[in-house]
Amino acid sequence: MNDPHLLTLHVNGEEHEVVVEPRRTLADVLRHDLRLTGTHVGCEHGVCGACTVLLDDAPTRACLVFAVQAEGADVRTVESLSDGEHGALNDLQQAFSAHHGLQCGFCTPGFLMLAEGVLAEQPDASREDIREALSANLCRCTGYQTIVDAVCATAQARREARA
Repeated sequence: MNDPHLLTLHVNGEEHEVVVEPRRTLADVLRHDLRLTGTHVGCEHGVCGACTVLLDDAPTRACLVFAVQAEGADVRTVESLSDGEHGALNDLQQAFSAHHGLQCGFCTPGFLMLAEGVLAEQPDASREDIREALSANLCRCTGYQTIVDAVCATAQARREARA
């Protein structure tokens, strides 16, 4: 049962071959094998959302997915949001900063990826839709209001850009 498997993972637009034991989670492989440490692990039970990534564009708790289950899927982590070459923040990250949607920062990557997934799936989401979707993740510092404000501002800016 612990026989290592050679996997091909598609992460942030790049293909990676890794050898993993079947019991290892996607979060573990992202952090330790691929050195993508933006995906945080808080509870390891799928409750907090700090480990949220996009798996085939769907927000997914990386601590609940075995790495072998992600083979063949498109995985996006928080590192995919910024311009890696220049380090420029994307519009959602800029909104989090402008609206003070982060404090200690531990939950921020999970919220960013959840929000990206929600805005991609529901570009015309209302404030209440956004608030409800974001309630899936936990934050102990901000009280959520500033996070909701940041996501709503991004949604509005993206709607205006489409028009």
